[in-house]
Amino acid sequence: MAIFRSRGFRLRAWLAPGALLAALVLTTGCAPLLAPPYAADYETLDRLEATRPGPVALTKAQPTEAEDKVNTVHLRSARLLSPSGSFAQYLQDALMRDLSEISVYDPKAPTRIAARILVNEIDLGVINGTGRMDVEVTVTREGTQRLRKTYRAETAFDSSYASIVAVPAGQAAYPRLVRALLRQVYADPQFVAAIGR
Repeated sequence: MAIFRSRGFRLRAWLAPGALLAALVLTTGCAPLLAPPYAADYETLDRLEATRPGPVALTKAQPTEAEDKVNTVHLRSARLLSPSGSFAQYLQDALMRDLSEISVYDPKAPTRIAARILVNEIDLGVINGTGRMDVEVTVTREGTQRLRKTYRAETAFDSSYASIVAVPAGQAAYPRLVRALLRQVYADPQFVAAIGR
């Protein structure tokens, strides 16, 4: 069990090792934290692959501006940043990884998917934390729009009044929020039809 000592203050770290880094950040200042890597929902991808989608390309996810509010997530006094540079790029990387996993990603494909993040929030709460993500997805084929739809995902996680518990919980919740959003997209019959052969 790790113990932090600072001017006579002792803090027992009963959290996972990844939380220890966040605890150090919280006790030494407001340095930004990075969102953990995205992990695919393979069950959902298997179902999407079974629909035999055609090859798809991705356009640059939006908004890319660092100052746009969707590209900064506040976890109380800490900031959560995307390891990809922006949360729009984080989402695009997740899409590319998923579509590559089922062998349909092709940068030259005539069917193109565009994504625009409208809402991107993690609220640590007091006892329970929540996350919300709204993304507008547009699918075009050779310039003709086949789908334009906004998807919303929400997630909940155990939190705490204490930042040393809540901040790592919010940090860990982010990739789960993105996975929940993409799960909705891939399971939508309208999206499946739009990228179909």
